[in-house]
Amino acid sequence: MKKVVLVTVLTVFGLSNGDAQEIKFGVKAGLNFAFITGDNSEDLNPNTDFHFGLLAEIPLSEKFSFQPELIYSGQGAELNIASEGRINLNYLNLPLMGKYYVTKQLSLEAGPQIGYLLSTKGGTLDYKDLLKPIDYGVNFGVGYKLDNGLNFNARYNLGLSNINDVDGFTEKNRNGVLQLSVGFFF
Repeated sequence: MKKVVLVTVLTVFGLSNGDAQEIKFGVKAGLNFAFITGDNSEDLNPNTDFHFGLLAEIPLSEKFSFQPELIYSGQGAELNIASEGRINLNYLNLPLMGKYYVTKQLSLEAGPQIGYLLSTKGGTLDYKDLLKPIDYGVNFGVGYKLDNGLNFNARYNLGLSNINDVDGFTEKNRNGVLQLSVGFFF
């Protein structure tokens, strides 16, 4: 963990130059199209929910920026089991995005994400006891930023960690989320 922090600090300060613009802070919100993949996931359908949160954009050069975020994200799945229905998994996610500006306004982005399971709701079971509290993933996306601060984003979060946390349970499942966002930089 210390190495990750050190590399991040060196990247932020080492790639920065005097011509870089100031740090911008903003908000974003949008729709999630979430699903759970992996073993025995054929009874799971996508779940539509929302996300919202805070972000900062730290310019490193004319073409590169670092964008940390703190996002509430409604995830989960719709179950084909009549008694269970929709299972919501509510996460607090911390994406650490690297952005490459193809043009002044259009950017490609990628980066790791860690999420903390805040709560679950729906169904007849307490799913929080069946799931790991920490989730890891990687994000890929595209963004478009207007000069007035308004920005648009499409991102896919590929879950990398098994979310199941039941002793003796060999099935492995992962989160997957397609996010469409609208945001504003102040």
